[in-house]
Amino acid sequence: MTENQHQQIIDELQTVLDDTRATMERFEATGMDEQMPEDYDKLLKILDDAVKQQREHTLAMLG
Repeated sequence: MTENQHQQIIDELQTVLDDTRATMERFEATGMDEQMPEDYDKLLKILDDAVKQQREHTLAMLG
């Protein structure tokens, strides 16, 4: 995979991270994190997975 391909994936994952964080903020602001804990946990998992993938691509690009 080229450096440009890694960077493109990193950028796309950043969009996922930003969108997920925004959704989580809306959940928290409306109390949905307490009303729908399973869905909130799914958002946490998406966030965690995207961070891990972004880190992997960053390390691959630097290595």
